[in-house]
Amino acid sequence: MKNKSPNTILFASGLFLCILVFWVNLSIGSVAIPVGEVIGRFFGQEFSKRSWETIVIGYRLPKAFTAILAGITLSISGLQMQTFFRNPLAGPFVLGISSGAGLGVALLIMAGSAFGWSVYSGGLGLWAIIISASAGAVLVLLLMSLTAWKVKDSMTLLIVGLMFGSAVSALISLLAFFSNAEQLKLFTVWSMGSLGSTQTNQLIGFLIASLIGIIPMMLMLKSYNAMLLGEAYAESMGVNINKLRWTMIISTGILAGSATAFCGPIAFIGIAVPHMARLVFRTGDHSVLFPASALIGAIVLLVCDAISQLPGSAQTLPINAVTSLVGAPMVIWLILRRNFSKEF
Repeated sequence: MKNKSPNTILFASGLFLCILVFWVNLSIGSVAIPVGEVIGRFFGQEFSKRSWETIVIGYRLPKAFTAILAGITLSISGLQMQTFFRNPLAGPFVLGISSGAGLGVALLIMAGSAFGWSVYSGGLGLWAIIISASAGAVLVLLLMSLTAWKVKDSMTLLIVGLMFGSAVSALISLLAFFSNAEQLKLFTVWSMGSLGSTQTNQLIGFLIASLIGIIPMMLMLKSYNAMLLGEAYAESMGVNINKLRWTMIISTGILAGSATAFCGPIAFIGIAVPHMARLVFRTGDHSVLFPASALIGAIVLLVCDAISQLPGSAQTLPINAVTSLVGAPMVIWLILRRNFSKEF
């Protein structure tokens, strides 16, 4: 009972902060809209200007929900990989999922011209990117699943995943070398990550994919704590290791693959947010860490998205650059603060 009260306060504070950042995210950008007007719109009031309706409902609202979903999926998949490999540097993309999604998009954009394809023709451009990225992520996930079936050691699987990622990155580099400037620019822009290209109908697909990835993990939540002490210990506690390994791999593949497909590769979130959750909530219990990581991931990505919009400017910074520049110092500060408080 002792730990529940502080955790409840932390979760309540985090939820309040998430809602606050969400409203701020909807109000700032190239066109500043008062927060009061934004909140009033969701309680049945009309905007003072008609153009604000299109800006908020048509563009900023889907982008904010995309940021929340991407923050949740990347954070949870990162926590799963750190538990699976018992490695603090493991992230959602150590299995090569992101590289596989990148290869799918690279084939569509940079190899497509050889067959006369046009990526952004009509209204199917974004769906073509999403389908290609998903196909690439699923292909690598299948290869990693076959490897996991043959290889029983987690560290060996980690090395194989890194090798898959390196091989796929090499193929992407070859495609980039033979592509023209326009194709290379399109792929580079995609690889920087974006939260603003997801439309409402695509957001529903992202939500469904996220739920499919989260549900298997929730069904085996009690087994995750045992994994922290090693597979042998977990097995002695009655955990079905093979079932848990498959759950972790498939769940992470779906979560990381869907986030990459809809938003492009987004760095930092998957590796750093689980550490932030451990530092803030001061626990290793996964029943606390999973919702904590999801909540902090949503907050961090909403903050990074707000910064990337450059309020008052028509320019938007790449979300990848912002997540790394904002997030890395934040984690360093939290670590130094914890170590400083231990010394005194």
